[in-house]
Amino acid sequence: MPAATQTATIAAMPDTPAIDAAQLAHLQTWQGRSETLTDLITASPVDALSATLDRDDPAPQDASVLPGLWHWMYFLPHARAGEVGPDGHPKRGGFLPPVPLPRRMWAGARLAWEPGNPLRVGQKVQRQSTIRSVTHKAGRSGELLFVLVEHQYRNAHGLALTEEHDIVYRAAARPGDPAPAPQKPPLAGQAAWSRTITPDPVLLFRYSALTFNGHRIHYDRKYVTEVEGYAGLVVHGPLIATLLLDLLRRQMPDAQLARFDFRAVRPTTDLHPFSVHGKPSSDGKTVELWAQDHEGWLTMQATATLL
Repeated sequence: MPAATQTATIAAMPDTPAIDAAQLAHLQTWQGRSETLTDLITASPVDALSATLDRDDPAPQDASVLPGLWHWMYFLPHARAGEVGPDGHPKRGGFLPPVPLPRRMWAGARLAWEPGNPLRVGQKVQRQSTIRSVTHKAGRSGELLFVLVEHQYRNAHGLALTEEHDIVYRAAARPGDPAPAPQKPPLAGQAAWSRTITPDPVLLFRYSALTFNGHRIHYDRKYVTEVEGYAGLVVHGPLIATLLLDLLRRQMPDAQLARFDFRAVRPTTDLHPFSVHGKPSSDGKTVELWAQDHEGWLTMQATATLL
């Protein structure tokens, strides 16, 4: 998820202990760790996400191609209730390192699909996940720790998709923390396609349910404003990325993805509608995609490369 915008009214919180060299060295022992999961690409979540995105798709059948990013409804962590942390995420440790910074967000990803081998409904798929790096730095708003996870998805025909997933951990929100500097979209005013999204609580709830995401920033208004310091419920970064590719799919329904890269720039909350935009290149091989908030600030930037 994107980094938080701080408000001046949140309650003071104790300092988070710094990650010193010894702690960082311990966290970096997670580099190279892997886990392998298997899941069945069933039709019901596909039908449910289609309804959630207000699409008029035909009912999915066996062998239907899974749209880009819809694989995020599978391979979900099913932590028992007693294993859930105060933020609604599974407690730290296990596959991911036990980072002592309390806020965890999805910062971006890079995905590459194998030509001729899409994920399809009815397939049994194996996902191998490997922690590639654990890095630490101090930013304007405090400490940041980045975990890069690589996921490789294989079906009966071999490798189908490779995904690099950036996770960022941040210190607790405190009064006076600087907000991210706003940016205008590089292609502002040049969009060929645009769509306005109303991020009402029903949309956020449905996407959380489909991805088994218990993170309280998406549904618990008291928690998200008083503890994490956001202005309102946070729209899921993966949902915004999915809406960007959904815009492309609405405009170019026969397009086949080769790559999709995106990065979260600024948080989006449910307090106002936001918009998604796209501009294809002159040769039709790439599409620049971006999301912006109600004030016109860039919230997510992405590039889709087509076969």
